Amino acid sequence: MKKWIVMLLTAMLVLSTLSIAFANHDNGNGKSKDRGKGKKDQFAIGIEVLLEDQKHLIEGKNVGLITNPTGVDKDLNSIVDLLHNDPDVNLTALYGPEHGVRGDAQAGQYVEFYNDEVTGLPVYSLYGSTRKPTQEMLEGVDVLLFDIQDVGTRFYTYIYTMALAMEAAKEKGIPFIVLDRPNPQGGVKVEGPVLDPKFASFVGQYAIPLRHGMTVGELAGLFNEEFGIGADLTVVKMKGWKRNMFYDETGLEFVAPSPNMPTLETALAYPGTALIEGTNVSEGRGTTKPFEYIGAPFINSTELAKELNALELQGVAFRAASFTPAFSKHSGKLSHGIQVHITDRDAYLPVETGLHIVKTIYDLYPGEVTLTAFFNNLIGNDWIAQGIKDGMTVEEMKKQWKPELKEFEKVRKNYLLYK
Repeated sequence: MKKWIVMLLTAMLVLSTLSIAFANHDNGNGKSKDRGKGKKDQFAIGIEVLLEDQKHLIEGKNVGLITNPTGVDKDLNSIVDLLHNDPDVNLTALYGPEHGVRGDAQAGQYVEFYNDEVTGLPVYSLYGSTRKPTQEMLEGVDVLLFDIQDVGTRFYTYIYTMALAMEAAKEKGIPFIVLDRPNPQGGVKVEGPVLDPKFASFVGQYAIPLRHGMTVGELAGLFNEEFGIGADLTVVKMKGWKRNMFYDETGLEFVAPSPNMPTLETALAYPGTALIEGTNVSEGRGTTKPFEYIGAPFINSTELAKELNALELQGVAFRAASFTPAFSKHSGKLSHGIQVHITDRDAYLPVETGLHIVKTIYDLYPGEVTLTAFFNNLIGNDWIAQGIKDGMTVEEMKKQWKPELKEFEKVRKNYLLYK
């Protein structure tokens, strides 16, 4: 009898050990499949810290709020509703960036003034006739809040909406508060060329690299000091965020920051694959995988995937794929190309990958591919486009942009708020 009991206990111990090992098994991305689990209670974003610990910053004041659908707490409650329903806060006006407060406008679509259907509050567009709040828009506002999720890339426009609003707050003589949120890509790596000021635009206003490795709060501090905005700035820091955290390691749900940024995987690919927007090749807009599908009717998908996989780039693989965009470039036309699969996001270098994709397509189909002026705005200079045409390698490009990138990294250290 004792023998059977010992055997039973041994079997139970083995099963328990196997169960624990399986639960912690790597999921292929170099992370535990339960990553982020249980961290929801340990982690707090800016809006939660504001209402729990720093409410005095807005209590009894007329508050203007710049936000979009990403402005939610960990339980997915909208900051608009949280502030509107708070008896201690007087939310008086909303301001919407590109895509609008409710996120129902496509890229580049202008949005004009309207009243929010839920709260009845006036909504002023910052992607219509003006991208900077006018003094009339700020009439009666005592403090201006910014709460929008960024994706960690220089050419994502929300950070310039923030910068222009900081300028307006400075001119109005009112405080500007940034409610900080995670950089989905983490805050460790910086990558790509620093913007040449000659190519400043709304997809790149300041001399920062393509992948900056900073939160919106950290960027606000850098913009304010290094580029002379001089606003009365307060950053409400997160609790529990570490620089090496990807978004899904925070326990937060990913809310699409814009219509063509549906998932974290999209955001991870975006710093490189969005360079395709500066060509006549589709970046996958109008498909279920924007910025992951890349192609055009003139591309041979098998050939392109083979050439890119032969480069053996870190943390990424390319699958031959065909798709038909429902809108945007090559709308309604069967296009051939690749799907980008990130296999190791810690090793993956999106900017380098994106340039290899552009260069490989250009080299394979030189008579078909066009590099537009918008490509220069996205990459932040004109020498890389010329380099692609002249046969310059990506390694040579990296070597050329490295000195300015190193200088930026030195400046960046002064504005980092988290370890």
